[in-house]
Amino acid sequence: MAEWSATVGKRKCSQDRQVDEKPVRKKGLSLCSTRCGIAFTTHMCNFITAAQCTVLNITMLAMVNSTDHRFQFNDSTKGPPGDSFGGPNNAPDSLPAGVLVYNWSPQIQGIIFSSLSYGLIPMLLLSGYLAGRVGTKRVVAVSLFATSLFTMFTPLAAELGLVSFIATRIAQSIGQGSVLGGQHALWEKWGPPHERSRLCSISLSGMILGTFTIILLGGMICQNLGWPFAFYILGGIGCVYCLLWFVLVYDDPISHPWINITEREYIITSLADQIHVSPCKQPLPIKAMLRSLPLWYICVCGFGHQWLMITLMLYTPTYINSVFNINMRDNGFLSALPFLIAWVTGILGGQLADFLLTKNFRLVTVRKVRKAATFLGNFPSSALLVVLPYITPSYITTMTLLILSCGLSSFCHSGIYINVLDIAPRHSSFLMGATRGFIFIAAILTPTVNGFLLDQDPEFGWRNVFLLLFAINLSGLITYLIFGEAVIQDWAKERKLTRL
Repeated sequence: MAEWSATVGKRKCSQDRQVDEKPVRKKGLSLCSTRCGIAFTTHMCNFITAAQCTVLNITMLAMVNSTDHRFQFNDSTKGPPGDSFGGPNNAPDSLPAGVLVYNWSPQIQGIIFSSLSYGLIPMLLLSGYLAGRVGTKRVVAVSLFATSLFTMFTPLAAELGLVSFIATRIAQSIGQGSVLGGQHALWEKWGPPHERSRLCSISLSGMILGTFTIILLGGMICQNLGWPFAFYILGGIGCVYCLLWFVLVYDDPISHPWINITEREYIITSLADQIHVSPCKQPLPIKAMLRSLPLWYICVCGFGHQWLMITLMLYTPTYINSVFNINMRDNGFLSALPFLIAWVTGILGGQLADFLLTKNFRLVTVRKVRKAATFLGNFPSSALLVVLPYITPSYITTMTLLILSCGLSSFCHSGIYINVLDIAPRHSSFLMGATRGFIFIAAILTPTVNGFLLDQDPEFGWRNVFLLLFAINLSGLITYLIFGEAVIQDWAKERKLTRL
């Protein structure tokens, strides 16, 4: 017991800095390093996954005949829609002849958008646990291949009817959730504490770049080839990338065959104070996790931020079309521009966060950096959207506000989304999936609620959508700013008793 007390006391002292007392030579994060290569490989995986998830946001403008808001179950016509592309006279030049067009109301469209989250939420929880047990490499590869196949089958499912279309989207969401939840276990073993912000930002920014790319190119694909080809192309790319993932990604530095020995020792030494491997796997402290208030603060704040991001990703093309009534090619360019800025700021935010942490790597610094990044990613972004319905529509003002809102929102990648790695590094693979599962409840509620608001009040619908977004986002942000923590929780520490 005396040995156990000494061990606990030593770790309590070292926790004040979240780094080991023994000197560790801090190597710069080089682009040629293996861990940076893992981050860029995961970046491309997120790029493909986000593109497959977001493609419907732009193709919906080509799939729906907006001139008829009366919903007819499984009703479709051949030919281009009317008002969505600059009026009936411009429609024949906007889309190829013979593509299917469906009569789905805004409320039905909201249900379709939200269906991609039905399977995503439980799989975020399960995949994080599986990745910690069987390895991230297998979980992500199988899941990416499955979601790519369902993406390719989406046009056929839409042609068969609304029920089959929604069922395919739900099946696709299962693979999407496994990809997003399973990958976080990588940084438990690959990410030194003072580099996690950069590595996670590089990885997660792939989702923003994927959103930007598919919205930008999706309009041109729909206009020149037809909307089904957007799903065919993305599904094929995902299937091919699975092979590259199997070759390049390994679950930890020890099993990687090509890593430099110096880098391997550096990573292992950097993580030695946070992750201690026990002879036997200890059970997850589920009850303690459910009672952990810092964990709930992360979930509540993340829920509000996800409501913001889902609104931006799903409804930016629709909002621009409702304000300016332009063709799909121009709509795709304008809708994609905010996400390009968000991709840049997301990576720069991770660089800034790690720079501040390396200067004074203490708990108070970690907490301040996480809260500052979370504030920048929430409050200005949601406040700028509230202003949109009250200004005179113009290309310059509307796009400026959308670019600033979307660009600042990426700072959260260095805030709440990796705060779990600070408070519970030993259970990060499970908790990253669990917290994401709670956060992504917003992905179900946001399109459903927004679709209802837009359908019920065409005149003030956008104003109501943005005001509700601001209220939800602000309430979660205030909670996190007051009560958020960065200290390793008691239930996340290793407790190893020595036999008397």
